[in-house]
Amino acid sequence: MPELLKPKIHIKTVYQLDTDLLKKNNIKGIIIDIDNTLVAWDARDLDEKTKAFIKDLRKKGFNIGILSNSTKKRVARLNKDLRLPAVCNACKPWKYSYKKAMKIMNIYASNTAVIGDQIFTDILGGNILGLYTILVDPISSKEFFWTRLMRMAEALVLKRNNFSK
Repeated sequence: MPELLKPKIHIKTVYQLDTDLLKKNNIKGIIIDIDNTLVAWDARDLDEKTKAFIKDLRKKGFNIGILSNSTKKRVARLNKDLRLPAVCNACKPWKYSYKKAMKIMNIYASNTAVIGDQIFTDILGGNILGLYTILVDPISSKEFFWTRLMRMAEALVLKRNNFSK
């Protein structure tokens, strides 16, 4: 698999995140995607389990931020309780949005992980900048039309390179 499309690790859900492994890799900041990473694509709010998960990451000393291709309105609604630094309308995988998130969070690429459910956006963008990339399985099969098309391309890349998702 081309290295830029390969995540550092793959986990089923964000709840399987090994924070000790992140600390061993000197990760101080975590940039997290929203749709199908933290919540289903059509969810209107973060559930209590997800809020507790984010709060726990913060208690463990991680600086958390959101990077999403979603609109400002959607990100604001989902982020209303947590009030995390957020970059919306991100145009991932463009590196500008990742750099903007890191600047807002006051972190460096060498100490940053990115978590997301898409290879051609979250993982590719993170790898371009040398971030510690973490791929999660999508929460739901219900997705934006464009994302469904990208999933087909992802499946071909994964199958061709014997990488399971």
